[in-house]
Amino acid sequence: MGLKMTEKLEYLKLIEAGVSLIDCVHKTPSEAFDDYRYIAIPQMKNGRVNDREARRISYNDYLEWTKKAKPQINDVILSRRCNPGETAFVPDGVKWALGQNLVLLRADGAKVYPPYLRWLLRSTQWWEQVNKYINVGAIFDSLKCADVPNFILPIPDINYQKKAAHVLNLFDDKIELNKKMNETLTDLAVNIFKDLFIDFSTVKSKAESEQPFGLNDEIISLLPDSFEESSIGMVPSGWRVKDLDEIANFLNGLALQKYPPTGEGDLPVIKIAQLRINSTKGSDLAASDLPAEYIVNDGDILFSWSGTLEVRIWSGGQGALNQHLFKVTSDSYPKWFYYLWCNYHLKFFRGIAESKATTMGHIQRKHLSDAKVVVPPDEVMDKLNKIFAPMISKIIENELEARILERIRNIFLPKIVLGELNLN
Repeated sequence: MGLKMTEKLEYLKLIEAGVSLIDCVHKTPSEAFDDYRYIAIPQMKNGRVNDREARRISYNDYLEWTKKAKPQINDVILSRRCNPGETAFVPDGVKWALGQNLVLLRADGAKVYPPYLRWLLRSTQWWEQVNKYINVGAIFDSLKCADVPNFILPIPDINYQKKAAHVLNLFDDKIELNKKMNETLTDLAVNIFKDLFIDFSTVKSKAESEQPFGLNDEIISLLPDSFEESSIGMVPSGWRVKDLDEIANFLNGLALQKYPPTGEGDLPVIKIAQLRINSTKGSDLAASDLPAEYIVNDGDILFSWSGTLEVRIWSGGQGALNQHLFKVTSDSYPKWFYYLWCNYHLKFFRGIAESKATTMGHIQRKHLSDAKVVVPPDEVMDKLNKIFAPMISKIIENELEARILERIRNIFLPKIVLGELNLN
């Protein structure tokens, strides 16, 4: 139901709306181990900053880099290059310094409610202005600092903005909660897996007549209390050593230009770029008449073996598997088992890729055989499946719920920015 608020809607330049641009230091500080984060463009994803991946810098560098631009709560960070127009908001209590080609946008509160600014700068209307002012370059597209304050955007009544910010934040908070839950679930799964299959801590405890902890008694009773020699050293007695490609199938994607879109039922092409963001946003299209095994569905395990090596439980919707990606499946072992083993060996694979200085980093199939895994007896695997499988299922469920919420929010956002929805 529309609010018919167009008479209260003003189209203003950002500078007229009291939104200022604050530039940052254009150089990179040294890495340190203090609890201060240097935010660069790759840390900006889906309107937020993932500072877990950010470089740490010293206190002195933090002070130096924040003399000009010190992020404050409800500021919005804007990327001017690489992905110009991309924004992320600043939450309370962070100790961030901004990287090169990032600037701050700050509302003074007179015409733009500061918590609403983050949503205004993610709207369709914002991107229309970005596309109008963008400077197309030979290497990177970019935005000029002098142009951004002249972006003309719709500014509804400030009381309406307060309601809009509240509603949109509810969506975003739930999306972020799902993300945090998944980080916790993933960390828990990885830690239990490491204890059982890498460190063998529980078996060591039994071998030393100590009381193991962290697993139920039924599982502990099935674990051996001794070790035996293997091709990779000592492993729990009765456990087998296999190659990674023995426990799973690694299906390489297709050169999908051979399947041009037809305009009917086409599938988004899942490339490395889509895998990194777990979304088909910005993807090409391919015809849907490709072999069924090359169609990716939510819950599939994808592994990019070239360029940026990643392993992910895919939840970005149905798509077509492009070359340079493996779809990992198994007829004999549960999903959690081969996913966590792939994830464990990822550091090894990345090291191989980084050593290929003259070409785009990649691994070969022989490296899958070189990566070893330890396989417990079937009865142990069956019991562990009751622990790990629900974790993986919940991770997928949370991802899909977040995707639905994000889609609904994005449908409403352009209408909210134009003051067309009744938010009462």
